[in-house]
Amino acid sequence: MTTPLQWGGRFAAPPDAALLAFGSSLEEDLTLAAFDVACSRAHVTALEAGGIVTAEIAARLREALAIVAAEIAGGSFAATARANGAEDVHGAIDARVRDLAGEAGRSLHAGRSRNDQVATTLALYVADRARAGQTRCVAAARVALAHAREALAAETVLAATTHWQPAQPILLAFWLAAVAEGFARAAERFARVARDARAACPLGSGACSGSTLPLDRGAAARELGFAAPSRNALDAIGNRDAALDLVHALARALGHASRASEELVVWCAPAFGYARLADDASTGSSLMPQKRNPDPFELVRAHAASANGALAAALGTTTGVALSYHRDLQETKAVTIRAAERGLAALDAFARALERVSFDAAAMNARAADGYTLATDVADALVARGVGARDAHELVGRAVAAAERARRPLAAADLDALADASGLAQPLVAPLDARASVRAKRTAGSTAPAAVAQAIAELENVLAALEGVAE
Repeated sequence: MTTPLQWGGRFAAPPDAALLAFGSSLEEDLTLAAFDVACSRAHVTALEAGGIVTAEIAARLREALAIVAAEIAGGSFAATARANGAEDVHGAIDARVRDLAGEAGRSLHAGRSRNDQVATTLALYVADRARAGQTRCVAAARVALAHAREALAAETVLAATTHWQPAQPILLAFWLAAVAEGFARAAERFARVARDARAACPLGSGACSGSTLPLDRGAAARELGFAAPSRNALDAIGNRDAALDLVHALARALGHASRASEELVVWCAPAFGYARLADDASTGSSLMPQKRNPDPFELVRAHAASANGALAAALGTTTGVALSYHRDLQETKAVTIRAAERGLAALDAFARALERVSFDAAAMNARAADGYTLATDVADALVARGVGARDAHELVGRAVAAAERARRPLAAADLDALADASGLAQPLVAPLDARASVRAKRTAGSTAPAAVAQAIAELENVLAALEGVAE
């Protein structure tokens, strides 16, 4: 079997087994195997187009790479790579090609370094996973909007909170559309990462300075879907901006999922009773028979924290590293892959769990005015009649305090008293129920039913456009 090491002639002794194992990135790299094959195919194109290998050798290399691709897809390649003691997936694939193609296989690495190979393979991986993140965020937004359309038809209202205290009445559809907005922004961010990852192709940059062999870098870049070859070899082989951007996009998307999850966890508690997670998405207790726990949303919160840690780690591995390639960047790659695989799984879990949430409209409607959530409407009504904003705020605050002491909601008598205190000649008119409050909103982007309907329609167009980009 051909040795998987791509170096060794310089050294008089074989590598120390423990140190070789410490430096191995094979397990993380196996995720990159299919992308490395694509990178190697493009390099064959660059070799052939540059006249460095004959058409016959190029054909044999492509045949061998096709076999490797099939082994990767079938799941057998990983065992072969592990059994051969490969240092990384790039060396494992190169060794397997040499086994399959014989003497022709020795030409695959001509004019190529693992430096430009790793940079290109990682860029391909980042572009692919960014598209996956985009797709998952669009899916989560669509689930939220499906709930929103149903809630809008029923005009379900609830008390929005700030500081977890009752604030103002809003439509449930308004809250759900807000969730969708965040995921739409996250999808757009992933789309930018995918585009930027394919802006400049590092392949053909060599170790740090390019190659004396006439590689057709343009042909390789086109085959891989890059916009163009990179302009500077030294920068290209050490550039990990796309990987950092991917981890950042994941952290931002999961942060949004985490915030929605926090609210849903609370809403599922009997003390709120606003939401219920279906049986097939909930878990129980090994001791307490009555328990039904919204575990997926709790785990999403935790994954968001892990993603933040991964972003800090990825940034840290590149800090203070000089230009060109240094082994520190192997850890950047590992952190990126772990963050991407776990983060994408968490985004998928969030969408699946959100789809299985049902909302208790009766509980929300019944408590939407609790906590004097209509107080701002009353103050606004005074301002509309010419009372100064600060004066209106103080007058209504006093009315709320008096009603709270009496353990009653604001009523028509409070409006009459406020009109008298403000010297108004006509009775004060203000919403005294939550649904009237949301219907009274006038500004664009508000919780008024018509505004929410318009926002949902516009967001649907945004998502449709993002789906088109993903395709």
